[in-house]
Amino acid sequence: MRERDAVLPEPAKLLLFDLDDTLLRSDKTISERNLEALRRIRQAGAALVGVSTSRSEKNAAVFTQELNPDVLITSGGAHVRAGERIIFHAPFTAAQTGSIIEAARAVAGCDVLMDADTPDTHYRNYPVTEHTVAVGFEDCVETDFTRLPEDPLMFCVKLEEDAMAAALRESLPFADVVRFVNSRWHKLTKKGVTKAVGVEKLCEALRLSPRDIIAFGDDLADVEMLSLAGWGVAMGNAVPEVKAAADTVIGDNNSDAVADFLEALFPAAGR
Repeated sequence: MRERDAVLPEPAKLLLFDLDDTLLRSDKTISERNLEALRRIRQAGAALVGVSTSRSEKNAAVFTQELNPDVLITSGGAHVRAGERIIFHAPFTAAQTGSIIEAARAVAGCDVLMDADTPDTHYRNYPVTEHTVAVGFEDCVETDFTRLPEDPLMFCVKLEEDAMAAALRESLPFADVVRFVNSRWHKLTKKGVTKAVGVEKLCEALRLSPRDIIAFGDDLADVEMLSLAGWGVAMGNAVPEVKAAADTVIGDNNSDAVADFLEALFPAAGR
């Protein structure tokens, strides 16, 4: 964990959660106790509740209907929403999209597996049954990527070798290429567009300070977000880099660790 002079926000104004392996259990559901703690906090007006995920807005909604978050950072930071208001939207241009597809095929072969997300649609060039996490992707659109009707916010490319990822980064100076831990899938967003940037855009729009936020995460894409927030919380199952960036490490995502943490911090969260 990091060493700094930060003081746990009292009260925090926004609780911001990554989804997969953080707020979501391994079966892609939210613990009822964790959900109830968040409901009580919101009902008491103690803090806003938000989600910050690499999933698209539509895909995230599959898992957050009961939560009904106040704010959403999706597609790895490329799309930010507060209520009905879109605060930030950073898609690749058509030319950049073409370059990504061409470069991915050049470094990994013409049959390389690819996904592309817009707020409303998930595109892919392979059947849904081959996806490592099929839940929530049942209505995706299969395509050969010859033409996309929309400019995508994020690409995911499966690269079997680290050298391929290095070559892709070199070929695409306008994109960030980040590997998902324990996976050969790599996500691509526009250069400099991260979850942390999404947090900054959200703070500007809502007149918040990052110090007003408690952020929860587990994967490499969460490191900057946890470092930026007033208090960073790493899940017990988080990768070492996330734990090092956090102020607190709690239990794993398959427990009620979020509720335990929130009930100790917010009287309104208690049962």
